Amino acid sequence: MSQKQRTEIATLGQFGLIDLLTRDFPIHNKSTLKSVGDDCAVLAQPRGEQMLLSTDSFYEGVDFDLTYFPLKHLGYKVVTAGVSDILAMNATPSQITVSLGVSAKLPVEALQDLYEGIKFACNEYCIDLVGGDTRASMTGLVISVTTVGHAKKTEIVYRDGARKNDLICITNNLGAAYMGLQLLERERRVLKDVEHPEPQFKGYEYLLEKYLKPRPRVDIIDALREEQIKPTAMIDLTDGLASDLMQICKSSKCGARIYLERMPIARQTSDLAEEMHIDPVVAGLNGGEDYELLFTVPLSMQEQVMRMGLVDVIGHITDEKTGCYLVTPDGGEIKLKAQGFPEKE
Repeated sequence: MSQKQRTEIATLGQFGLIDLLTRDFPIHNKSTLKSVGDDCAVLAQPRGEQMLLSTDSFYEGVDFDLTYFPLKHLGYKVVTAGVSDILAMNATPSQITVSLGVSAKLPVEALQDLYEGIKFACNEYCIDLVGGDTRASMTGLVISVTTVGHAKKTEIVYRDGARKNDLICITNNLGAAYMGLQLLERERRVLKDVEHPEPQFKGYEYLLEKYLKPRPRVDIIDALREEQIKPTAMIDLTDGLASDLMQICKSSKCGARIYLERMPIARQTSDLAEEMHIDPVVAGLNGGEDYELLFTVPLSMQEQVMRMGLVDVIGHITDEKTGCYLVTPDGGEIKLKAQGFPEKE
């Protein structure tokens, strides 16, 4: 059996590595005047539009575990995060920069896999890689992605526009990515000391894809434009439904009621949650990294939204003083809580 080639990063040096990883990226946007290869990228501002900018960072051991996260999938996912941020503003993503902190344990071939995933995502969503940086890291792999987008001023959607009686809409089922992570963590623990591990993923492929390769909802933005619907507020689901809905309510100075029986939860999510003794509703409310879109629209647009066939209406906006609650089928109300970072002891 031939051993997989391993090229040490030191043999290429910083600039040789950057050239190797970025040389085959095509240009998709006319607004990219100069991409990788100079001190700065040069971007043209589309006439009559405003520029949007988003930055996301990912840390090994905190945001991903390389024992089960394929680097090609990781490359795709870090692009997804930035694209989803731009889409949540009702805008079009166009360029990214990618900066790496790399430990000596990773060979050049591993970084090539990472950039293959980045390139695949860029090609799929017509985004240009226009720059970045590479440095040594003492704490494992670190990835920082800055995403550029553009939109007309009148089309941009913020978090602060939700108004009383607006409908609360979600673009897909909830908690699948969280349960995909729980599945991977379970198999890692169970197979930790097994010489030839065979993880049990059968029947839960959808959950793995939702966590390892989430797809930004470009289709939703296109459908909203086709229906001439401009949301009053919008956010992408990265921290869980409860936390992200509360962000909208905080910015818009309003309350909310969402209904338990309207929360879309996939069968695989429910099945694995039951198997692992996890409440699927908790997974749906607090599980992050779904990269779906949560948005509000005026009540008068209910028929148009339902006609799209791509979203679920799960509740409505209320007065600020009423707070944010989940309503159970028997009419009971459970106050929503943002998970956030755990408090230090």
